[in-house]
Amino acid sequence: MRLSRPTAGFTRSRLTSLAVDIAVVDHRSVKAPAQLAASLRSTGFAVLVNHPIPAELISTVQGEWLAFFDSDAKFDFLPDPGHQDGFHPMSVAETAIGADAPDLKEFFHWYPWGRQPPQVGPSAAELHRLASRLGAEVLGWVEQSTPPEVAAGFPMPLAAMLDGSTRTLLRILRYPPLTGDEPPAAVRSMAHEDVNLLTVLPAATDPGLQVRDIQGRWHDVPGDPGSVVINAGDMLQLLSGGLYPSTTHRVVNPEGEAARRSRVATPLFLHPADRVELEPGVTAFDFLRERLRRIRGIELAET
Repeated sequence: MRLSRPTAGFTRSRLTSLAVDIAVVDHRSVKAPAQLAASLRSTGFAVLVNHPIPAELISTVQGEWLAFFDSDAKFDFLPDPGHQDGFHPMSVAETAIGADAPDLKEFFHWYPWGRQPPQVGPSAAELHRLASRLGAEVLGWVEQSTPPEVAAGFPMPLAAMLDGSTRTLLRILRYPPLTGDEPPAAVRSMAHEDVNLLTVLPAATDPGLQVRDIQGRWHDVPGDPGSVVINAGDMLQLLSGGLYPSTTHRVVNPEGEAARRSRVATPLFLHPADRVELEPGVTAFDFLRERLRRIRGIELAET
């Protein structure tokens, strides 16, 4: 699916069902905050164009890290127990809650405090910085567009929840080419929801991201080169009492030529500081630790 070029700052993706209507928002438009928040409320997703993350930077990250994944150097960065940074091979890939097979992916968890492979340059650090700044801006947009009675329940401004956080994660994903020997039920990323506050996802090297509507039908998410997908996570859904839904999504297996090449994606998962209370007695750390126990069987270490 191709995006229509925004006119007057705004358009909508042409989906096969009106049950999903993901807004494509021009970051430069004065209407962008309200339009993006409205799309998050109705679908959990929005797409930004003309945003401040350079396309050249995204392309550099994707190219550098694909070469890294194609090398044996990645195995020098296997994660330590209890910590999230480093290379996570397909042998320990995530299995979505309720899924019958693990996802067909491998990934590197990049944090400012984590390990930096010498085989790649500083582009990941710059992408983390710029995507974090964009995400904080979007959280401000969301808050200003939230009804006062809902915003009154936020324990602090949404963007301020990020202050002091060590959890905001740039996940550099490689979905390898398909071989035909995959388990019948396996897909690149099984249906799931994001656990975090907000996700900032620059366009991947290939399409494949889909969202599920309330009737259970799947729809492609617009992802033209140069665009950035924004979606709400479980933490924002909880904080807002469901006003901003954490929508189920997946990455499907491609066919034809696309099945014979890797797909690289670089989502940034914005996380509050561990101490932030999402609801009385439940901190962001508590929430994340419980989810990681369920999907990966690991015990998250405190920082």
